[in-house]
Amino acid sequence: MNIQDLARRKKDEFSFAVNRGHYRTRRRWHEVLIKYALLTSALVSIVTTIGIIVILLIETIAFFREVPILKFLTDTRWTPLFKSKHFGILPLFSGTMQIAIESAIVGLPIGLLSAVYLSEYAPSVVRKILKPALEVLAGVPTVVYGYFALTFITPIIKRIFPQTMVFNAASASIVVGIMVIPMVSSLSEDAMHAVPNSLREAAYSLGATQFEVTTRVVMPTAISGIIASFILAVSRAIGETMIVVIAAGQMPTLTWNPLKAVETMTAYIVQVSLGDTPYGSLEFKTIFAVGMSLFLITLAMNVLSLWVVRRFKKI
Repeated sequence: MNIQDLARRKKDEFSFAVNRGHYRTRRRWHEVLIKYALLTSALVSIVTTIGIIVILLIETIAFFREVPILKFLTDTRWTPLFKSKHFGILPLFSGTMQIAIESAIVGLPIGLLSAVYLSEYAPSVVRKILKPALEVLAGVPTVVYGYFALTFITPIIKRIFPQTMVFNAASASIVVGIMVIPMVSSLSEDAMHAVPNSLREAAYSLGATQFEVTTRVVMPTAISGIIASFILAVSRAIGETMIVVIAAGQMPTLTWNPLKAVETMTAYIVQVSLGDTPYGSLEFKTIFAVGMSLFLITLAMNVLSLWVVRRFKKI
């Protein structure tokens, strides 16, 4: 090797080392930018949550300076917008729980059964058609659901029970239950579909039928995902707004009769937020007290779901 070839080789090695250093520097900067972009996204979510909680706390504390918390929790009348003012949250709480429980009775069994069929019984061709068709329900606006309840479900209920009011909890509960079916079905089906086929094959090798495999192997294995879908669906029903505003009415009555009108927490917040209530007044502050109550209920359900999922995973 002559001197010129050796010099050319050294030059090429130096150029390669320089280019590799530049590449590593660029990659390092790219990784740093990606890292801080992801960190910023996470911090935005955390800061937003903290900001919402702080605002709710400030306004809720201001409300309870004028209204005793014991009266808020025990009074059976809720009329903050009337001349005779009462600030008992129980009518709104009972209306919210009534809609949530009755919609769960409608939506959870249907969603679970449809998930079982899609996961264990439906042929692949049928599954590819039914699952997207079922999930179309999740894209229907809740306003449409509300008017569907008012103009279609309510007349059917009135034919069966003539004493049914125009605005009632039954029609709202039925439609909210229909609305949460796709959530329960999709999440439960994904949980059951994730069960290893080896467990199914082992059960079949022992002589188990398809029903026994489904009920004794697949569903117990996927129980944490199924329960999580149930709790998420109930939380969605508790936070539903437009359906209950349109179909259930805005009468804060302490009743569990599904044929009567009720008012939920979210419906009351919509009512006050229309702009007729003066900003900063006691009536306006009630929406923050109601919002904090709704936040605590949702938080308790999320904590319950985490506890249930962890417990069943240990089992």
